[in-house]
Amino acid sequence: MMNHKFSELTLEDILDVEISDSSKPFITKLIYGRELKKLDIPTLEDDKCEVVGWHLGGARAEQLRDPRIVRVGLIQNTIVLPTSEPIADQRKAIHDKVGKYIEHAAKCGANIVCMQETWTMPFAFCTREKYPWTEFAEEAESGPTYKLLSTFAQRYNMVIISPILERDINKDDVIWNTAVVIGTDGLIIGKHRKNHIPRVGDFNESTYYMEGNTGHPVFDTPFGKIAINICYGRHHPLNWLMFGINGAEIVFNPSATVDNLSEPLWPIEARNAAIANSYYTCAINRVGTEQFPNEFTSGDTKPAHKEFGHFYGSSYVTAPDGARTRGLSRYKDGLLVAELDLNLCRQTKDEWGFKMTERLDMYAKKLSEASQTGFKQQIL
Repeated sequence: MMNHKFSELTLEDILDVEISDSSKPFITKLIYGRELKKLDIPTLEDDKCEVVGWHLGGARAEQLRDPRIVRVGLIQNTIVLPTSEPIADQRKAIHDKVGKYIEHAAKCGANIVCMQETWTMPFAFCTREKYPWTEFAEEAESGPTYKLLSTFAQRYNMVIISPILERDINKDDVIWNTAVVIGTDGLIIGKHRKNHIPRVGDFNESTYYMEGNTGHPVFDTPFGKIAINICYGRHHPLNWLMFGINGAEIVFNPSATVDNLSEPLWPIEARNAAIANSYYTCAINRVGTEQFPNEFTSGDTKPAHKEFGHFYGSSYVTAPDGARTRGLSRYKDGLLVAELDLNLCRQTKDEWGFKMTERLDMYAKKLSEASQTGFKQQIL
């Protein structure tokens, strides 16, 4: 029992108990980069959803530019109904629950809200079954999820990033893993399709959809230039790089990943990307353990099973200077609100000079050569 309770704690929970008050400021600086103050935001009556807010800003006052303050809201959620229930009922139950979280994010002053990868459905790609799971796919521009979120975006004057399973009716009904960006007027600003598709463990996503065809778009919103690096793309530094080259100030990383595979990597990758590219990153992970009706195997000689593993949540935000928030719960729904100052992006570029010294010309030449058949490594 003690081990089970211990496993439900985040690293931050454990440190709160184990480290002394005298050493806490030093350890906090080592882990988070700088000490952050909590935002004064309203709580949510539902005790199944953690709500926390942080002042992450970090920018110094400038003489010629006003602060560019933006609040982002990250939502991680469990599914609601058993995966054996009708598709329409499963999706509506998630819509209803997350809709309340979006409304609360508005009360917290969030300007941009982003959900986890394929937030309207269980992450059923582990099963390799096409039906009923492909029935969750919907049209990005006119599906039920867009209609719901369009209303929220207009009502609360917010930008909403909605990662869904997209059915492309204009291209042979193929399926994509897509993030739809909805503007404050309720209209779609654009969409981005997942660039990198995993082929590891139970992540059998290429059974359902292939790599995206939208490149590395950056969306110019009233609250800054934003981009979306969907899930597995966080393992690819060049993916992060291209969003930065295209001018992103905030990059969201809606994800669905499990404890036995990636948890040691999770606190590092989005944080590294923020530092290397001088922008803010928002890492959102699915939470909960999802059971499926039929057993499936993982190709690892272990017995067949009905669950993917535990999606460990732990969503967090990182600033360009490397400072980061605490992560959300490993087991509960959560809303993380972070207040940013986008002036820190330029200030970090000036301070560290990473963009000035990145030598794109040198790497472009070698990457072009490496992409060709017959490339020879520079080994002497």
